[in-house]
Amino acid sequence: MERYFGENTPKLGFGLMRLPKRGGKIDIEQTKKMVDMFMDAGLTYFDTAYVYDGGDSERAAKAALVDRYPRESYTLATKLCAWMNAHDEKSAKQQFYTSLERTGAGYFDYYLLHALQAGNYKTYDKYHIWDFVKEQKAKGLIKHWGFSFHATPDILDEILTAHPDAEFVQLQLNYADWENPDVTARGNYEVARKHGKSIVVMEPVKGGALANPPSKVGEIFKEVSPDASYASWAIRYAASLNGIITVLSGMSNLEQMQDNLSYMKDFKPLNTEEQTAIRKAQEIMNGINSIPCTACHYCMAGCPQKISIPEIFAARNQQLVWGQLEEGSRQYSELVKSTGKASDCIACGQCERACPQQIDVITRLKDCAVQFDR
Repeated sequence: MERYFGENTPKLGFGLMRLPKRGGKIDIEQTKKMVDMFMDAGLTYFDTAYVYDGGDSERAAKAALVDRYPRESYTLATKLCAWMNAHDEKSAKQQFYTSLERTGAGYFDYYLLHALQAGNYKTYDKYHIWDFVKEQKAKGLIKHWGFSFHATPDILDEILTAHPDAEFVQLQLNYADWENPDVTARGNYEVARKHGKSIVVMEPVKGGALANPPSKVGEIFKEVSPDASYASWAIRYAASLNGIITVLSGMSNLEQMQDNLSYMKDFKPLNTEEQTAIRKAQEIMNGINSIPCTACHYCMAGCPQKISIPEIFAARNQQLVWGQLEEGSRQYSELVKSTGKASDCIACGQCERACPQQIDVITRLKDCAVQFDR
């Protein structure tokens, strides 16, 4: 018998947000191979969303998973985003039916209200989405429902108090953001558990950043476990927390899949020595003024200047985290040959309204402009 909802779910989930690309499109054949490896390992949780890759992520789920495996052999999660690609209640609710059509799944095992933030969470009330998903559950089209969240503990407490029947919450949890005041990972985790909610973890590797941590962090990990990948530390940290349903990893190639399966097929929580190493790593990470961008690209959808904000931030982080000034400048110079510069920002603010990480994008772009556009 489960002590909490989802306790017996395998602790690695396949996030379909960052699938391999070929010619600018999702590489379906490589995705099929990754799905096969994942399923062969006995893992079953797949996560997509209406907005991922303009709908291509859901279509890829159909081609690589739904059309090739018995429906009862896997669980599929997707999401409705009432504040993006929706302009009224009808268009918001239509996302659910479109997702059913794209995936061909028949029903969703997990359905989420997508990326609730301070500036948008009341939209889900305005459009009556909470009642809508419960209606779909009553029809058998949704097995379990919850929401993904990118705001502060007080707002999470408010939402869970108003909607105590939400079955789970999806939170950004990783060792680097545990005490980050911009992410409030620990606070959100504690509120969710106070309300008795199980948690799906997103961004355990912080958009890939923790797969290549600062050298001092890497040294700590290598001293304890020389053969373990840096990503394994991040994913196992999140999976070792209490009340976790699964930890989503947005794997982009076969190598990442192979690495994740090597330590998550038979998951073992971090031991005492490993937990100590994580705490040392957190102390180092807390002292670095990096830009907490996870490259979700939500900021890009409406940028009037066509600025590749996540890629610019990645170039700046190359300097801030690694001290590689020339490499960061080179990356930036190559990037802006075909996109807007940091100094092209007109401070319209649409990027900040869309950003799940609550990044002060305008201020950060000004810093990038000073560094790169001199």
